[in-house]
Amino acid sequence: MSITAIPSQAVNRLKNGTILVLWGSGSSPDDVQRFSQELSSYQCNRVIVEHFERLILSGHSNSVFDVVLSNLIEPHMATHSFELLSEIVRIMKTSGVFCGKEKSDSRISSNLKLAGFCNITAEPSDNSFCAETPSFEVGSSSRLSFAKPAVWSLSDALVDDQVELINEDDLLDENDLKKPDAETLRVCGTTGKRKACKDCSCGLAEELASDEPVKPTTKSATSSCGSCYLGDAFRCASCPYLGMPAFKPGEKIQLSERQLNPDL
Repeated sequence: MSITAIPSQAVNRLKNGTILVLWGSGSSPDDVQRFSQELSSYQCNRVIVEHFERLILSGHSNSVFDVVLSNLIEPHMATHSFELLSEIVRIMKTSGVFCGKEKSDSRISSNLKLAGFCNITAEPSDNSFCAETPSFEVGSSSRLSFAKPAVWSLSDALVDDQVELINEDDLLDENDLKKPDAETLRVCGTTGKRKACKDCSCGLAEELASDEPVKPTTKSATSSCGSCYLGDAFRCASCPYLGMPAFKPGEKIQLSERQLNPDL
């Protein structure tokens, strides 16, 4: 394997950088050693060689490597899984360079994007690719320009005795404690709402028009058959006493305006 096979994007970052070389099955140890020795000629600060299957188990710290060269040693038998790419982006520094070869044509570009890489270039003719890590640390956060600071907050150092509370009795005055007049709370007898209905007969329409309480009028009904007092069994279909209990003959019964004008 010749050092000239290293992509130019990575060559520019080798000097004084920490480099990780990943190799897979099929590559001879002699080729791996020769490749790492050639890298040292670029005045790298440190070169670490790791097998694909051991990378995740190695437990490298976050943001360690400037350049990662993966599967560049023949016969290029390794495949970059999404799990492997996620581990690589974690251990790389910001704006780091990641170059390699894939075993065969696959979804390497899509997996690189999903793992968090950017500025991805892929060459289908030889299954090679290069990508960069973002210019910010993985897991970092930043305040948005339109984010507004909190209007007020209480310090964690304050104790209950230092916090001035509002007396809830001061929030009410004498008018709030007065019991409202029942006449002012009247609602329509038909709709149950404060607004009078179209054919209002309970007096609510007149009350709202005059802004003064109006008591519903009542009328005294007179029986034409003389048997209304006996109960519903002796009353006609239009009897104003229909539905009312029996009463004594001559007893005065007061009916409301609504009862005297039933909806037919």
